[in-house]
Amino acid sequence: MKVAYVLNTYPQPSHSFIRREMQALERQDIKVLRLAMRSSTAPLVDAGDKAEARETHYVLQAGAARLLGAVLACALATPARFRRAFGLAWLLGRRFSSGRLRHLIYLAEAAYVARYCVAEGAQHLHAHFGTNAAAVAMLAHELSGIPYSFTTHGPEEFDAPHTLSLGEKVNRSAFAVAISSFGKSQLSRWADFAAWRRIKVVHCGIEPARFASPAPIPKGPLRLVAVGRFVEQKGQMVLIQAMKRIAAERPDVHLTLIGDGEMRPQLEREIGRFGLDPHITMTGWLDEAGVRAELAGSHVLVMPSFAEGLPMVVMEAMAAARPVLATYVAGTPELVLEDETGWLIPAGDEDALAEAVLKIAGLPQEKLAHMGDLGRQRVLERHNSDTEAAKLAAWFNEASGRG
Repeated sequence: MKVAYVLNTYPQPSHSFIRREMQALERQDIKVLRLAMRSSTAPLVDAGDKAEARETHYVLQAGAARLLGAVLACALATPARFRRAFGLAWLLGRRFSSGRLRHLIYLAEAAYVARYCVAEGAQHLHAHFGTNAAAVAMLAHELSGIPYSFTTHGPEEFDAPHTLSLGEKVNRSAFAVAISSFGKSQLSRWADFAAWRRIKVVHCGIEPARFASPAPIPKGPLRLVAVGRFVEQKGQMVLIQAMKRIAAERPDVHLTLIGDGEMRPQLEREIGRFGLDPHITMTGWLDEAGVRAELAGSHVLVMPSFAEGLPMVVMEAMAAARPVLATYVAGTPELVLEDETGWLIPAGDEDALAEAVLKIAGLPQEKLAHMGDLGRQRVLERHNSDTEAAKLAAWFNEASGRG
């Protein structure tokens, strides 16, 4: 079977879960075509991401003339389908002041995608995220008749379900995927009741072999690590605010921030203003091996996010046998169990975050190791990439009439 993955920007440093999913499908004899609208502007530091970039066909690189040519070809070859697709694009764009123009661009992208997929013999379209990639997949379905599905992650899709026509995308799909039960509940809010049975849960997966021999919990003072884009929703500023009190009461606690993004200058200013440079290290983006090395040298992963889907870094930390301190948001409580595999605190509460870290700093190493072992067992049971990809493969086959 041949499946076309429709993506907006790919690969990106924070989207390694998409790569793992596609590679797991390929191990199950599904040929995956990688179709992205554009390449990433972020530097790719991981060898796996660089390899994926070479395998990806970039739609916008075809140029305006070829996209307009694809539109004309679709309009002439299947005028009834084209009229329906044009009407749908017009409908989807009605909520934006410039939305109709934007969705006509999506229609041109979809025409290119549809013709490419027909030429390549793709039997199914699958998009990641319920934003523009899902819109392009849905319009390509209207133009070609190839069934489509899409995976929502959150929080962006759930912040603007009407603007994104999220319910319409679910209603028209062969099936829609959420990465957690929380995500499934959010899709159910906006989809027709008749479509609920087509809403599936497929967890983002990890490759257990990459975490075959977790390093033991290190000795010495508490070392925290946080991984993520430096943007408001990830909550690193709250973590830095909490570190003021933590460093005052436990100056031996150290935090490593892995990532980069638009808020980096603000974070650096706050670290300097509070004299936290000796207590906080910023590494920039690291490749997967670098992240695993930082996890191996840490005691606890901290995820102070205001909004999430279900972060891959939580799964990776648990696979590395590290307990997780996270905020009680979205699908996180489905994986992080209070005082069993980690700890949960309210989002945005720097006092609760500081108190939790100070409490953890006083725990014996054996307690942290036991919690890490429980977390590892839980994530390996629920988030094996091959197991989750097998679910997707079965639904792809069913949607294309092969199941």
